[in-house]
Amino acid sequence: MKISAFDRIVSFLALFWLAFPLTYAIGASAALLKAKQEADAKGYLFFTTHDDIVQRAKKEGKIRVMTGLEKDTFEHLVDGFRQKYPFIPDIRVQEITVDAFQRVILEIKGGQAKGWDIAYIPPEYGKDYIPYLMKSDLLGMAQHGVLTIDPRMIHPIERNMVSVTSNIAVVAYNRKLISEDKLPAKWEDFLNPEFKGKKFAIQLRPKHVMALVPAWGLEKTLDYARKLAAQQPVWGSAAGRLITSVAGGEYSINFGPNFAAVKKRMDRDPTGSLNYKIVEPVPTTAVVYQAGAILNTADNPHAALLWFEFLASPEGQKIIDKYEYNASLFTSGSATAQVTRGKKLSVVDWDHFTKIPEWDEKLFEAFGFPKADNK
Repeated sequence: MKISAFDRIVSFLALFWLAFPLTYAIGASAALLKAKQEADAKGYLFFTTHDDIVQRAKKEGKIRVMTGLEKDTFEHLVDGFRQKYPFIPDIRVQEITVDAFQRVILEIKGGQAKGWDIAYIPPEYGKDYIPYLMKSDLLGMAQHGVLTIDPRMIHPIERNMVSVTSNIAVVAYNRKLISEDKLPAKWEDFLNPEFKGKKFAIQLRPKHVMALVPAWGLEKTLDYARKLAAQQPVWGSAAGRLITSVAGGEYSINFGPNFAAVKKRMDRDPTGSLNYKIVEPVPTTAVVYQAGAILNTADNPHAALLWFEFLASPEGQKIIDKYEYNASLFTSGSATAQVTRGKKLSVVDWDHFTKIPEWDEKLFEAFGFPKADNK
C-alpha cells in the first residue's frame, strides 16, 4: 500500500513527540548528575530527588530552628509545616533578638550550640558564621528543581544561606501633625533648613542609611550621614519606640523605619494618625536580613532543607506577609514587591553581605558616635 506524503509527515511528528520527553529527561538527568558531581567535588551536600530528602527527613522526625521571625509568625509557620509534613511532629523554634546576637555566635564557636539545626545569621556577624555552616548546595538543588526555592533567595557564592524576607526603609509620619506634601520628596531634603533642630526622629543604628550605599556609593552616603547628624535630629535606640512616639504625636516624622514595623504599628493605631511615605531610591534589604543556614553540627539537616523550602513557598510567604509584611521581594504579590513596583531601589543584596559590618561601623562614626564594637 502506498503511503502518502501527508501520512509520512504525521508518522514522523508522532515519533518525534514520543521521543521528545525521553530525550528531554535524559538531558535533564545529565545536567542534574553533572551538578551533583560538581557539588561533590567541592564538598557540598547535593540530592538529586526531593523524595530522597523527604525519606531522610522522615527518619529524623524533628527540627530545631533559630529565627529572627517573631513568635506569632513562626507559630503559624510551624502549624503549616507540620500539616504538610506530619512525620516531623517535633518542631522547636526560638526567636533570636539583637541582644543575643553576640552570645549565640560565641556559643557556636565554643561548641556550645549543639542541638540546633538552623542558625539565624545576623549580617553584623555574617563572616563569623561561615566556617560553622554545613556545606549543603541549596543553590544547585534550587536551580535544578530538587528544592522549590527561588534561587535569588540563596547566597550565590556560599550556596548554603537562605533569606526568605525583604524590607525597605520609609518615612513614617503623624498625619495630624504634618501633611504628606510637607514631607521630604527625596532623602536629601532632610538636609533642608526646615528640618533642622529636633524636627525628625532617627534611630542610632544606621542600617536605614546604610541601605543607600548601593545606589549612592559609600563616600556619598558617609557625607550624607554627617550632614544628617548636623541637622540635630532626635536620636533613639529602639526602632519600635520611635514609631510609637510618632503615632502618639510626640514626634511628627521618623526617618527610615522599616516598612514592616510601620505597617504592624498602623494595624494597632486606633487613631489612624500613623502613615508612611516611600522615598526613592528606596533603601531595600532584599536578602541579607532573616538569613539562615544549616549548622555543620545539625542532627536533622534533611528536615531543615524542607523547612527552608516551606518558608520560601507561596504558603510560607503568605504567612510571613500576614504577620510581618516582609515576605521576599522575589515573591510575586508580596507586600514589599507591591509597594516598590516601578520605583528606583537601592538594594543591599548578597554581594554586600560581608561588607555590612564595615559600612555599619563607618556610618556610626559618621553620625558622630564612638566606634561600634561588633567583636
